[in-house]
Amino acid sequence: MYTVESLMKQLEELNIDRQGTLLIHSSMKSIGPVEGGAETVLDAFSGYMKDGLLVLPTHTWSYINGDNPRFNVEQSPSCVGILPELFRKRQDVVRSLHPTHSVAALGQDAVEFTKDDHRFDTPCARGSAWGKLLDRKATILLVGVDLKRNTFVHGVEEWVDIPGRLTDTHEMLYTVLPDGTEISVPSRRHCGLSWSEHFWKVDEVLENNGAMVKGQLGDATVRVCDAAKTASIITEMLEANPDLFSDNNPLDREYLLVKSVQ
Repeated sequence: MYTVESLMKQLEELNIDRQGTLLIHSSMKSIGPVEGGAETVLDAFSGYMKDGLLVLPTHTWSYINGDNPRFNVEQSPSCVGILPELFRKRQDVVRSLHPTHSVAALGQDAVEFTKDDHRFDTPCARGSAWGKLLDRKATILLVGVDLKRNTFVHGVEEWVDIPGRLTDTHEMLYTVLPDGTEISVPSRRHCGLSWSEHFWKVDEVLENNGAMVKGQLGDATVRVCDAAKTASIITEMLEANPDLFSDNNPLDREYLLVKSVQ
């Protein structure tokens, strides 16, 4: 049975910067038995990062759309798991205002980190929280999930301007503030193939090039990604091959070996 103390010790063993910025994608089930359940896991994350910035995605893309256009910052549930849903409700946590790809943050500069997301018409704009992860040289921790759940890679695709990833037209969505104020947020959406289902292809490349290491949290296999190194490697790969994530075929073995020694 895992505890706050044992989980924090594992985080320390993963060499995560306590004073940096940490974004976590997670599968609670993968962690195994925890004394106190999901709230204990959040206590461990929050306690470990008390001198930094802790961020969890609180996405609503699965149900906020043209037919259901109002994202209520205070009430709209996250569609990406129990840990984000519980985290967004915690004291002092600040949720960003993007109608489909919001994040929740806890830390001294949480307001600054989250404040601009609704000003952009795409899910992962360079000036949004997703781009700020790059500016801050953040760590992205994937707990019991793999690169297919790493939204940051969508951001890299967007910044490289890979064609076919976003709709050409906008949906009129609205962000509803706690006082009832509605903010219009015209939004382009991800479209086309399930591109993220192909992100696993660069797992070995990232690991070989020091952008990602694997470890353990509870029972879960975790991936610890350096946002800056990850962005640099994937940008280079996409610029060389914009169709990198257009299929689900493994990368050529020779390519992996060449890439890893550069």
